[in-house]
Amino acid sequence: MADAALRQRTAQALRDTGIRVLDIEILRLKAETDIAQFERYLEVGAAFGATELLVAGNDPDEARMTARLAALCELARPYGLYVNLEFMPWTDVPDLAKALRMVEAAAQPNGCVLVDAFHFNRSRSSLAQLEHACEQAPARFRYMQICDVLGPVPASMDEILRQARQERRFPGEGDCDLQGLLAALPAGIAISVEAPTVQVPPLTGEQRAAMGLEKTLEVLGPAR
Repeated sequence: MADAALRQRTAQALRDTGIRVLDIEILRLKAETDIAQFERYLEVGAAFGATELLVAGNDPDEARMTARLAALCELARPYGLYVNLEFMPWTDVPDLAKALRMVEAAAQPNGCVLVDAFHFNRSRSSLAQLEHACEQAPARFRYMQICDVLGPVPASMDEILRQARQERRFPGEGDCDLQGLLAALPAGIAISVEAPTVQVPPLTGEQRAAMGLEKTLEVLGPAR
């Protein structure tokens, strides 16, 4: 944000490659968060063409966190950014139910919920609740993060966190009900592959991206 030359080179690289920016991340709603301090971040992200902002909840006071979520939505709206609250089991927004409750309570037109396949599985969130929410308010779901995960939900939150950072699988290589998630979410939303793992052989960034794309397209099948 402080390096104008780097911003110019980045913008030129986007133009040269045709790659577009979907989302910027990650902002955290904490007890001490000052929403106004995020404005420069939003300005730079929007200048690169981002439309989505990913947010995590790290405040045990739900009312305060919801008020800050609403304020962030208001700050982001002039920049054309939608604020996507991501639930993660180890945060203060641990599951789909709380994320939905907060976004509805914030009552902002650009307030959304982000579904990550790993977190959906490990938080034991309800597919029926997701289906109902998507039917009632499809505009609240603008993109998803796809990956896969192998094995039962660990009893230890530390182990869930370790798996999230090191043990995910590419789509189709685990036990997640990805077809159920894809069927529940609105058709045509963007899909972001997020699969950090140490389980694959050493690859270049380009090779890893190609593998992620190939596996995702296999899961999407005719639906794509």
